[in-house]
Amino acid sequence: MKTVLTIAGSDSSGGAGIQADIKTITAHSLYAMSAITALTAQNTTGVYGIMEVSPEFVGLQLDCIFRDIPPDAVKIGMVANEDIMRVIAERLRFYKANNIVVDPVMVSTSGSKLINDNAISTLKTVLIPIATVITPNIHEAQYLWEHPIETKEDMLKAAQSISALNPSVLIKGGHLEDCADDLLYTQGQPQWFEGVKVDNPNTHGTGCTLSSAIACNLALGYSLANSIREAKAYITGALQAGLNLGQGSGPLNHCFNLQSGSSNHGS
Repeated sequence: MKTVLTIAGSDSSGGAGIQADIKTITAHSLYAMSAITALTAQNTTGVYGIMEVSPEFVGLQLDCIFRDIPPDAVKIGMVANEDIMRVIAERLRFYKANNIVVDPVMVSTSGSKLINDNAISTLKTVLIPIATVITPNIHEAQYLWEHPIETKEDMLKAAQSISALNPSVLIKGGHLEDCADDLLYTQGQPQWFEGVKVDNPNTHGTGCTLSSAIACNLALGYSLANSIREAKAYITGALQAGLNLGQGSGPLNHCFNLQSGSSNHGS
């Protein structure tokens, strides 16, 4: 069985972060492992508290994982401070980790800021360079590019600029007004992945879910482009399932493709 490690924060409501990642990995019939960077007190209406894990303990979690069950792919989500970022980058380099997907989480779906200002420059210089691909949404790409993004042309300009930090950038277009097209800019070449906007206000954890699904497909041996294509189809299905929980922007149905009583998954 292929294995996927998620390095991220815990979401007490289960819709994003570690919990969303583990559900996504399980839905792809892979074995999920986790290294938790922070505990959050949150639900569908917002983030009400963050308790960071010490950098030393994050490093210990990674040591325990890589020395026993080396992952076939790694997804990195919310990392709230510079010291934890440095530990993660150092450990992943030490263990020669492959198929690293970095989701530069800065703002939650509900609009809560999840990263301090000092950490953004460290994210750019320490964590992003080790990735196989980075997966910012439009809001996060604006932080990295330092310019507003309103159109697909803006997305392309942003991707070209951000590619100086990492040669493979996937800017997610879910926040565009009229479509949900994503842009992969890799090795100097753009590739668009078209998507229809799903009429569902419950989008809590979509970024976490997509990046985890990409990591799953990379672990299975798919190319980067095919990994993104399969992941986009998966998240579209999870949105179309129409789960409606909570009083705010609710979670996806991560296990929409699992039949009751069956653990089989067709990818």
